[in-house]
Amino acid sequence: MAAQAVTPDDVDVSMVFYREEGQWNVAALPARGSTTMEGVLDAVRRFPGEGGVMGAVAVGDEFFVIVREAGQGRRLMLSDGASTLDWSLADEAAVMLGLDEDEPEEYEPIGDLGLLEDFGVSADDIVAICQNEDLYPDEQLSAIASRLGCADQWQTALDDAR
Repeated sequence: MAAQAVTPDDVDVSMVFYREEGQWNVAALPARGSTTMEGVLDAVRRFPGEGGVMGAVAVGDEFFVIVREAGQGRRLMLSDGASTLDWSLADEAAVMLGLDEDEPEEYEPIGDLGLLEDFGVSADDIVAICQNEDLYPDEQLSAIASRLGCADQWQTALDDAR
């Protein structure tokens, strides 16, 4: 069975975040450009950033993906590996990660879980947030933003996008 194509209506959150001159900058991305990994990457590449630029997309109640583009290359993670079976964006992320076709465990994050460690969010933090079944993917991203120290900027960008 083919994965369901992500539409703009499926995208709850689409953000770019990066540090510039020691300060966090957060901006909403258009949902229509965040339905494919290539669209997310194209949007992320338009921004500067010390240590790279991160893009985050939450799809409904299902999953989120974070990608980081930096001089040292691309890093990405997916909050729920099982989403690769159901959603095109998650499947594209898995292909970029070079993951095999083994059926992943539900609620198990996959990919480079340490992609935000140099900003103070460890792989263990990411796993704990992803496995918190009381949080929806958009709330999980807000929790990550809080740990990064950019919760206010994150919320302002979310409010501006609505």
